[in-house]
Amino acid sequence: MAEIKKILIANRGEIVQRAIRTIREMGKKSVAIYSTGDRNAAYLKHADEAICIGDVKSIDSYLNIPAIITAAEITGCDAIFPGYGFLSENQDFVEICRLHGIKFIGPSVEVMEKMADKSKAKTEMVRAGVPVVPGSEGTISSVEEGKRVAKEIGYPIMAKAAAGGGGRGMRLIKSEADFEQLFMAASSEALAAFGDGSMYLERFINKPRHIEVQVLGDSHGNAIHIGERDCSLQRRHQKVIEESPAILLNDETRAKLHDVAVKATKYLKYEGAGTFEFLADDKQNIYFMEMNTRLQVEHPVSEMVSGLDIIEWMIKVAEGEKLPEQKDIQFNGHAIEVRITAEDPNTFLPCPGRVDQWFVPGGRNVRVDSHVYTGYIVPPYYDSMIGKLIVWGRDRNKAINIMKRALNEFEVEGIKTTIPFHKKMMENKDFISNNYDTKYLENYKNLDDL
Repeated sequence: MAEIKKILIANRGEIVQRAIRTIREMGKKSVAIYSTGDRNAAYLKHADEAICIGDVKSIDSYLNIPAIITAAEITGCDAIFPGYGFLSENQDFVEICRLHGIKFIGPSVEVMEKMADKSKAKTEMVRAGVPVVPGSEGTISSVEEGKRVAKEIGYPIMAKAAAGGGGRGMRLIKSEADFEQLFMAASSEALAAFGDGSMYLERFINKPRHIEVQVLGDSHGNAIHIGERDCSLQRRHQKVIEESPAILLNDETRAKLHDVAVKATKYLKYEGAGTFEFLADDKQNIYFMEMNTRLQVEHPVSEMVSGLDIIEWMIKVAEGEKLPEQKDIQFNGHAIEVRITAEDPNTFLPCPGRVDQWFVPGGRNVRVDSHVYTGYIVPPYYDSMIGKLIVWGRDRNKAINIMKRALNEFEVEGIKTTIPFHKKMMENKDFISNNYDTKYLENYKNLDDL
């Protein structure tokens, strides 16, 4: 085992504050990086060291690999924790870390490469015995090939970017007459967003639920799951509310889901934290969608029901420690997370600016992950998420009631946030009765719609 003593956190915002806490509790040192746009971030005072790596644009700072590696070497870091977004799934970054003798706290380049291209990932999962959505074998080389494959799969189909994410490079195609226009539009969008216009096709699952399994793997060939999450409430393919467990699933489906995720983790020889994402249809058929080879934004709900600190275990695995056995992990109660963003709750348009009042809820079984404080200026350059509110209850109804109370205590002035949206959702009859799917918010125009 190689002990890690000092960790650079290659990210910004709430995940930096979150990581610093675990790193300090483990008796290790942390280094925070920041752009000139984040010079007033509170976590810069909480880290053992902080170093500026560039200008406000992400390409000049949080995506600037030479600057980050230099910062790690100057401060004597022996490991880098990537968080999510930015360079967390960048294979070049992982390889450069290795060449500089800095431990990347995450999976290997080889595993990342297998799962980065969604088409290749699907092929790998078929080999691992994981159920997948019927679709093309690999990427589509031409419109003509796409039409032929689509006819074999059966309309409606989804055209998806092989290197995609966040809902970009995706189109629903309902008939052959629409194929060329929509396929090319998706490909062009993917090329602009990811630098890769490769596309693949999948059967469209009507009214799906988005269910994912949190996994951990170590360097000794062990793998465990930390339960599943229901992330079906989304807007523009971005999650807004997450829960664990997914009460949609019956015991048989849940056990099967956990089993295939653990087997796939072992098959990949995966090290660190990862998430297998699935679509579930109305008959509880489960289909693999993609794997995120990094920490997820919604990891706290898995922590709340399991009692584990996922970042702590990511660091321990990177040090060569063995994971606990599955039978030693006990799941209790129900956890819900809502993402608090600096956005207009009616339009979801970003609302950066000065936070004049920031009062967060507390009490038993309430957790707030955030980097915001009264007087903080939300910059316009980055993602609009400013915090996450997570609660735990003995069952889902209790968790919803705790969330209602916590949201009513949450006071933010000076900027608009999505807190009013979440208050409405906690009263929404479809949410309360668990009667919704990933398309539920498609027709959302304003708070009155809820």
